[in-house]
Amino acid sequence: MPVMKGLLAPQNTFLDTITKRFDGTHSNFLLGNAQGCRGYPIVYCSDGFCELTGYGRTEVMQKTCTCHFLCGGETSERVIQQVEKTLEGQREYQAEVRFYRKNGNPFWCLLDIVPIKNEKGEVVLYLFSYKDISDSYARSHHSRLSEDNRQRRKAGGSHFSRAREHGRTLVYRLTNQFTSRSKGKLTNNVFPKPSLPEYKVAAVQKSRFILLHYSLCKALWDWLILLATFYVAVTVPYNVCFSTLDDSSHGNDECDSASRSTIVSDIAVEMLFIIDIVLNFRTTYVSESGQVVYDTRSICLHYSATWFILDLIAALPFDLLYAFNITVTSLVHLLKTVRLLRLLRLLQKLDRYSQYSSVVLTLLMSMFALLAHWLACVWYVIGRKELESNDPLTWDIGWLQELGKRLETPYVNSTLGGPSVQSAYIASLYFTLSSLTSVGFGNVCANTDAEKIFSICTMLIGALMHAVVFGNVTAIIQRMYSRRSLYHTRMKDLKDFIRVHRLPQHLKQRMLEYFQTTWSVNNGINANELLHDFPDELRADIAMHLNKNILQLPLFSSASRGCLRSLSLHIKTSFCAPGEFLIRHGDALHAQHFVCSGSLEVLKDGTVLAILGKGDLIGADLPAGDRVIKVNADVKALTYCDLQYISIRALREVLELYPEYGNRFTADIHQNLTYNLREVRQSPNTCVCYTHSYLNKCTPRTHTHKNIHSFMLLNNFHPGVSLVCTSSEHQNH
Repeated sequence: MPVMKGLLAPQNTFLDTITKRFDGTHSNFLLGNAQGCRGYPIVYCSDGFCELTGYGRTEVMQKTCTCHFLCGGETSERVIQQVEKTLEGQREYQAEVRFYRKNGNPFWCLLDIVPIKNEKGEVVLYLFSYKDISDSYARSHHSRLSEDNRQRRKAGGSHFSRAREHGRTLVYRLTNQFTSRSKGKLTNNVFPKPSLPEYKVAAVQKSRFILLHYSLCKALWDWLILLATFYVAVTVPYNVCFSTLDDSSHGNDECDSASRSTIVSDIAVEMLFIIDIVLNFRTTYVSESGQVVYDTRSICLHYSATWFILDLIAALPFDLLYAFNITVTSLVHLLKTVRLLRLLRLLQKLDRYSQYSSVVLTLLMSMFALLAHWLACVWYVIGRKELESNDPLTWDIGWLQELGKRLETPYVNSTLGGPSVQSAYIASLYFTLSSLTSVGFGNVCANTDAEKIFSICTMLIGALMHAVVFGNVTAIIQRMYSRRSLYHTRMKDLKDFIRVHRLPQHLKQRMLEYFQTTWSVNNGINANELLHDFPDELRADIAMHLNKNILQLPLFSSASRGCLRSLSLHIKTSFCAPGEFLIRHGDALHAQHFVCSGSLEVLKDGTVLAILGKGDLIGADLPAGDRVIKVNADVKALTYCDLQYISIRALREVLELYPEYGNRFTADIHQNLTYNLREVRQSPNTCVCYTHSYLNKCTPRTHTHKNIHSFMLLNNFHPGVSLVCTSSEHQNH
């Protein structure tokens, strides 16, 4: 799954579409609100219109789209009236009109008015297009004056001649007018009806044959191509180094048979690469601006300019030569090494999957093993070249000759004897891995100068790989355990604090339990700190989702959405362990609390006044002014409790911003509080048993708190019950 999917939110691209449709020389347009109640106000003004008229954008945006500010002494009143009727009738209109710039200079323009509809078919905007036709209008006017002068000079001719000339002039004028009108309608009408854009949130327009780059299918296909690339990276160097060099010693037939053994898998990989090229021409991508591109032409151009050439070279079907029984030379094996260029794609994978530690760890270790495989192939080539050189100084001390002697299969000459290819490859891989990891044992060692130079290069590469691969591995492992490390760090700080200040055992136990429990709830994540850099609008939406339980109380049902958003930003979370006091008798009440889970009891002088459970609201009604609210009882946790609270000060600030709801809140909070910590309760001879779904009032009778639990069982109360006993007979408990 790619790290960046792109910007996928539906967008209203109307303005971008309008701007792109204009050709740059004719970008003089306004957008007016068709649903405005104050004379169709201008909602957008193009830069071209400002340049044409001389008015600034701020000046234009304060006016109406009827553009009375452009009218002057020679502006046609009939056209202005027709424009107003067009706006009222929501129709299209086109006319030539004389307007005046800000400096008073007149100009002729072709005015186009086009209504813009939304997805419901309602006209929401008007598009006013202004094309400067002063030059063409002046030429047309000059030609008409020349024709009139010519007619006056011929006025002394015969009556027949005058009639004929008059007819020609009339035809010329009609033709000229019709041609200009036709051209105006054909060329100047910027948006013909079929392509008229709508003012709406545009749905994603993509072909059903376009593959999304972030889809699960594309991710699985990428992993399949990655496996095929690793297969090529292993087999191609092996075939080039071992098969081609064994050609001289074992004959062409044996070489071909070894190559033909993998012909099926090689052709299958080539087909996969060819299919991948086809799919890449139909796969979306993320543009530089972050937009997801679905256009087929743009996708093709982007792929052709990036990875197409590399993928095409890697997909050349060299292995089809085997299928047609064509003799394959060593040159073909060398040409197949160009497929290794596809490994550059692996860098793209590392960047894409960098957030997944296990994936990056696997890819890095695979690259390390792949490098060892390549070096093993080169090490074998060096050993073969030392044998083929027939140098008496190096013939008997090369690593291949030493290996053959140990295996009792020494080389007789450069073409006969020696260990098998499998044994030679395993020994080569053993040597390169031991050299890269700097733990060589010397049983396979470099003896000749060429072998020693290669060993030095291998150890240098190994040092670099240690820095790159194993450095990244260390960072990945640390990142995997970063949260656990943070927990142990904070726990150690807490224990050091307890030890330095010599806190008693009961306080130590309470601190440790509170820390461990809160960590298990939020995993050490401070939501306020995490969301601090987000915009207020987004933070409010997140806060409304996190605090939806408390905001769904009947107390907040009449609040506006803006009020709820303001309240949600002030709601905090809290936690209370068993035996902890949430509020003490006589303290100032600082917040209204909502019980999300767990249970608490309200105590006064050792008497249980209420048992609070999930969904209960505990606090006090707000007095007038800023008077301090004194708590009349203790609130103690019976179990581990998750609570949400809003401070009294923040609540008053929000209610001051929304006075209509503030009055309603003050009147309703008394009825929504499960227990009011401010009011002085009377002692009626009743027992009120409150649950989440209903409210029962027991008949006046005498029973003590010692049989409360049996009373609850007899009435089938569930564990989340809240019991409020205010009977005077219970005061002794």
